[in-house]
Amino acid sequence: MAGRVNVGSGHDVPPEGTAEFDAYRTAALHEAVHGLRERSPVSSASVAFVPWQKYLGFALAAAFVLSLVVATKPTLIVFTVLCTFGYIATLADRLLLFTRGMARDAQFIVDDEEALALTDDQLPQYTVLVPAYNEPEVVGDLLAAMAALDYPADKLQVLLLLEEDDTVTIEAAEKAGLGESVEILLVPAADPRTKPKACNYGLHFTTGEIVTIFDAEDLPEPLQLRRVVVVFDRLGDDVACVQAKLAFHNGTQNLLTGWFTADYALWFNFILPGLMKSHSPIPLGGTSNHIRRSVFDDIGAWDPYNVTEDADLGVRIAESGYSTAVLDSTTLEEANSDPINWVRQRSRWYKGYLQTWLVHMRRPVRLWRVIGTAGMLRFTTLLAGTPIIACLNMVFWMTTLAWLLGQAELIEEIFPWYAYFPALISLVFGNVAVMYVNFVACRETGHSNLWWPCLTVPFYWVLMSIAAIKGTYQLIRNPSYWEKTFHGCRREGPQHVGVLDRLPGLSGGGTVARAGRAVLPG
Repeated sequence: MAGRVNVGSGHDVPPEGTAEFDAYRTAALHEAVHGLRERSPVSSASVAFVPWQKYLGFALAAAFVLSLVVATKPTLIVFTVLCTFGYIATLADRLLLFTRGMARDAQFIVDDEEALALTDDQLPQYTVLVPAYNEPEVVGDLLAAMAALDYPADKLQVLLLLEEDDTVTIEAAEKAGLGESVEILLVPAADPRTKPKACNYGLHFTTGEIVTIFDAEDLPEPLQLRRVVVVFDRLGDDVACVQAKLAFHNGTQNLLTGWFTADYALWFNFILPGLMKSHSPIPLGGTSNHIRRSVFDDIGAWDPYNVTEDADLGVRIAESGYSTAVLDSTTLEEANSDPINWVRQRSRWYKGYLQTWLVHMRRPVRLWRVIGTAGMLRFTTLLAGTPIIACLNMVFWMTTLAWLLGQAELIEEIFPWYAYFPALISLVFGNVAVMYVNFVACRETGHSNLWWPCLTVPFYWVLMSIAAIKGTYQLIRNPSYWEKTFHGCRREGPQHVGVLDRLPGLSGGGTVARAGRAVLPG
């Protein structure tokens, strides 16, 4: 069919329609699904808990229950003190990352002039993977965004990865017109139906020296690929990945999108740069991560059984001795405006964070030797601590509610002075500190109008807690189930009209480097 990927171009791949191609396609699918777990079973999330993790988990749960029965009050006091310590330690580390993320060299800036100075001969072959499933409503914007990328057409390969039984999206893409660099690659319908499986399959048909992923609803800044090439040229071969920043174009649509926008502003503009500055593992974003093709040959591709394959790959990059750089270039996305849809998405992220932590803790000594003590602690507080703390929030909120409803004497027994005052400090200082860094993040990223979401962010934490509890439950019941997030919830109106025109670089104004960021030396 016209517009489908010509797999024979630039590959040792048989022509489409031949028996040899069918055999290659079958082998590629097998590798996409089973490759990682066959080569390195310990690195695969196809098994959520290895035996020793199961036994240790059951033993700890049994010990806690037994302690509650035998010594209820001391157990609750110890539990409260340990949780409070965990809260304070995690908060202190986040504030440290935040301050490091504000440093001049915390992320890389490549100005327009330097990016455009690269001649076509200096630009490598580039592949963009765009996995999509049942998303016909966003295909038009996707193709427009890919056409807007400032990169030579003969060096750019955009593979639109569509499940072969997803007829509505296939038809929408072909109807919209694929353009010069975009091709459809049909992914065989097979379990698991996950984004990483599709990307693994697409990797077998890539021609680029650098591979990146964009989600179907993404609107990347047009010069982003050129900026990445500059960063890779300036840095050593030990840099495996360049992570661009993500932001939302509909942050003012409602209160939820405001919370989500502030969340992303803090994470991508301060926390990830702080992690880079600290030489700690960086959980990659699900999109706009640009990776050297040779790195996949060295460490393997995405884990199709991990529902946050991006975070897992980021940790595997660090575990293999590579590093990740953060680039000051933004990809716009659509923030979830529906609470139920948001909980589906965030519960998958929390489940995937726990999956990733469990997988990489199967060989803790090996990981510790590579990333160091600080990196190990930060890896744990980010990937395990984030969902666990979100779950514990509900417990302590219920405790506070019990105190308000007249159970003060019971609460006083659980919170003696040496537990109460640290908990009070954590409550007051923690809430104020988080609100403050959200305000700073929004101001520095041009979202000063989101002051109301920043003030009401504690209500956002309630949604986070619900999502974390749901994700933790799913980790036990159905660990590799990929909950689909629906996009295009609002494709009309003032939030959507002119989105492409607001992308940096499309209007001719270029990008403005924020003060205090590092500019790569020429």
